[in-house]
Order: sequence, then C-alpha cells, then structure tokens
Amino acid sequence: MTDPLAQKRDFWPAIEPYNTGRLKVSDQHELYYEESGNPDGVPVVYLHGGPGYGSSPTGRRFFDPAHYRIVVFDQRGCGQSTPLGEIRDNTTTALVEDMEKLREMLEIDRWMLFGGSWGATLGIAYAQAHPKRVLTAVLRGIFLASKAEVDWFVYGVRQFYPEPWEEFASFVPEEERDDLLTAYAKRLESPDPELRKATAIAWSRYEGCCATLLPSEETVSGFEDETVAVGLARMETSYFLNEIYLPPNHLMDNMHRMADVPGVMVQGRYDMPCPPHTAMAVHRRWPASKLIIVPDAGHMFTEPGIRDALLNTMDELKSVRL
Repeated sequence: MTDPLAQKRDFWPAIEPYNTGRLKVSDQHELYYEESGNPDGVPVVYLHGGPGYGSSPTGRRFFDPAHYRIVVFDQRGCGQSTPLGEIRDNTTTALVEDMEKLREMLEIDRWMLFGGSWGATLGIAYAQAHPKRVLTAVLRGIFLASKAEVDWFVYGVRQFYPEPWEEFASFVPEEERDDLLTAYAKRLESPDPELRKATAIAWSRYEGCCATLLPSEETVSGFEDETVAVGLARMETSYFLNEIYLPPNHLMDNMHRMADVPGVMVQGRYDMPCPPHTAMAVHRRWPASKLIIVPDAGHMFTEPGIRDALLNTMDELKSVRL
C-alpha cells in the first residue's frame, strides 16, 4: 500500500443522489437516507459526526462514484431526519439498530464504514455489534465519548482555546459554570424558543471554534447554522450526560469483538476535540487497524491533510471486493 499522505488532491466532483427516501425506525423517529455513485458498486456507509451534526453533500465526495455505492443517512434527531433535535428514544444502541434496518432494507450484505468523530464512535459500536457485516472501517478523529474525553471537551480545551471557552462558559451564570453540561442541557429544554436557539448556537459555535488547526470562519459559520446547532447541541448534551447510553468504557472493553475487522484510522496531530491518545489506545486493541497521524491538522475532515489521507485511503481500498 502506498503512503496515503503522499498524494495531494481535492474532493471528488459534486454528485446528486440517484435514490433518496425515509425510513421509519420507531414511533417517533424517521430517518432521511440517500444513495449515490454506482448502484452496483462496493457499498460504503457515511456516518456523520456529532452526535447530531447531520450529513452534508460533501459526504458523498470522499468516494470514487464509479466504484462505490455511497449510502448517506441522518441519524435520529438531526439533519433531514425527523423530528429535529428529538432526544427521546435516541441512544447509541438505537442508532446501531437503525444502521442494520437500513442495510437490510437496501439489501446490502456487507458494507464499508466511513465516519469521523462521533461517526467513528458509532462505527466502532456497529463493528463490535455486527463485525461480519463490515468489509472495512475507515475512521477519522477517534472518539469513544468516555467521561475523560467529554470533560476534556467541556473544560480541558480552554488550555489551548481560552477565548472561545470564555465565550462558551459566560453564556451561563458564574454559579453554574462548574457543570456546564447540565447548565446547557437545562436551557436547551427551556419553553422559550429563542433561549433554546441561542443556547444551541453558543454550544455549537464553541465546537466549531476549536475544530480546525488554523482559524476558519467558514467552519464556525457551518456550526452556527440553526439546523446543525439544534441537532448538535441537543444530541451532544443528552449523550454526554448519559455516557452515550452505554456502560462505562464499554467500547474500549469490547474492541476484541472487532479485532479481525480491517480498518484505517486517520487522526490529526492537533485535534483538540478528540486528542490523538484515544486513537493510539484504540489502535493497540485493534490488531487489524492502521493508524495514520496527520502532522499538520486538527479535527475537521475539510483540513487538507485529513482530506487527502481519507481520499487516498479510499482509493487504496478499491482493491477490497465483496
């Protein structure tokens, strides 16, 4: 395999889906999904971040559309899935089950997993539950949502991003700043729609400010989009307060379940929301994985080094067959 960092390039050209639809997965939740690329190609499912960020058209552009059958969907409560921001009946286990329902409905036997940040978390949870359904997993910005990782995101990142953190913390009264997660979650449940909106944008803006190696107003603006912010803030606070609805250390303790699943992890050296030590810890417990550290990148897939490594990896994986 050639060095996936060696070739510099741009995303594949923009494409439109050849199939879109909605999948009812519970009494409350209905998912948006789409397919693009080659209907007879190797299936790959794109797992967006957050939890709650939702997908975007850029998600289709990591894959050669002549080779891959590209499946994109919005997880419960975010993006074009409905109802937006709904945290009831919304757990990691439910999302894994949703993926199985989608795979079966689309009559896919095995597929590749492609996800970053929370998408990597969900990819690991799925691969542990259904290893025989995974051809390979390409994961970026590894995050297991442990209490230590969440505490780092809510408080630790201020060591490197003090100005965004001060703005983030000052949104709530000083007496509530010892538990910012609860303070934000409480306001996201307010009967005042304007307070809910402002709270969601403040939470999401903080994440956007810390997500790239170099300042990016385009990234921050994307995080401030109301649909993105509402899904992201409500899902993240709900999942983080409840330890992603799994027992403590569940994902790390169950890495043996996916030991034989081939995988590639792409990690920015200066990823602030998801520091590289988690990727290294996962790599040690995942014998079939390869870890690529991008030396000049933060967290976002739009950063040149991250983008190039992911695109080049997916080209290398064209040798994988069903």
